Amino acid sequence: MSTTAEQMRAWTGPGIFTYGFRPFFFAAGLWAALAMAVWIVMLSGRDVLPTAFDPVSWHAHEFLFGYLGAVVAGFMLTAVPNWTGRLPIVGWPLAGLFALWLLGRLAVSMSDFHPALAVAAADLSFAVLLALAMTREIVAGRNWRNLMIVGLLVAFILANGLFHWEAARGDYASGGAGLRLGLATGLMMIAVVGGRIVPSFTRNWLVKRDDTVLPTPPMQVFDKLSLLLLLGALLAWVGWPFDVLTGVLLVLASIAHFVRLARWAGHRTGAEPLVCVLHLAYLFLPVGALVQGLAIHWPDMIGAGPAQHLWMAGCIGLMTLAVMTRATLGHTGGTLTAGAGTTALYLLLVAAVLARVLADVWPLWAGGLHTVSAACWIAAFVGFALIYGGRLLRVKAEA
Repeated sequence: MSTTAEQMRAWTGPGIFTYGFRPFFFAAGLWAALAMAVWIVMLSGRDVLPTAFDPVSWHAHEFLFGYLGAVVAGFMLTAVPNWTGRLPIVGWPLAGLFALWLLGRLAVSMSDFHPALAVAAADLSFAVLLALAMTREIVAGRNWRNLMIVGLLVAFILANGLFHWEAARGDYASGGAGLRLGLATGLMMIAVVGGRIVPSFTRNWLVKRDDTVLPTPPMQVFDKLSLLLLLGALLAWVGWPFDVLTGVLLVLASIAHFVRLARWAGHRTGAEPLVCVLHLAYLFLPVGALVQGLAIHWPDMIGAGPAQHLWMAGCIGLMTLAVMTRATLGHTGGTLTAGAGTTALYLLLVAAVLARVLADVWPLWAGGLHTVSAACWIAAFVGFALIYGGRLLRVKAEA
């Protein structure tokens, strides 16, 4: 096959396996909603899953390594062919990779019935195979600069393995180094990839409007220094989460990324939610770093919970939803604009994040705020599956 279109036409199986973003984005949306619904039942004290993980650890693992793992796969399987000029993975190989992701969700959810090593192997096999496939494509395409993304994926795999090891030892894995490393890796992915796409998409939109105020081009010297500072701060947080120096580094990194974001002309994008949401999602990265840094210095006033939810639900949750909606529109021939339904998805997710953070700040109201947060979160991702499911399941020529 010489072109992607020929490859798609030659595939006679289910249409969802004609491109990597289709199965993984659709499943990510459904899993984000379903896992949250299960988590709410768990909070009531009911044992709804035969998992060996404690409820909080299962919840954290399935968002970070389950949901985010699916979004990363969908993004990489779609972006890497564009970066390298090589054909995408489609058909049965794609179906097999997706089946491994499903196996991981099943293995973790039913881990009480199986040895910890077998559960970890089942869960990690998907990401390991994805990393090998992406490395092969990037090397074959001689697209060396994007090996950094594979490096971050390898760190993500190591974090998941560490999480499983901590859980198997009986540790509180959701408070361990595995979760911190996985979260730090997810944030670095957003800082690196978001640092390319946010100013690029913003510039494209502003140019169409003949706007003269344009974003600073991506990956200038300041951007690279900001990334190095963030990397250092996050590595310090992974290894020494309560050290005063870690707090200082996180505050400095937050300032650098506030400035970095301000250079991208986000204040000019209010008329288009599809673009504006990218800036808002990135904003949660420095806000979370600032809160985390301050929490280290004043733990009695600011707990670690708000910062982690700003990062996980805010930065990762909103950025992945923004990328999934935009990529789905772009690769199924849609117009790159957010309708009322898509805008509502973004607003629901922001409401979910704010309610969850306020639950940490106002413990007396925590029960009701947890319910509001969960309801908004579920509505956002069920809404994504409903609004975009037709595009993801129905084959149309790629744009």
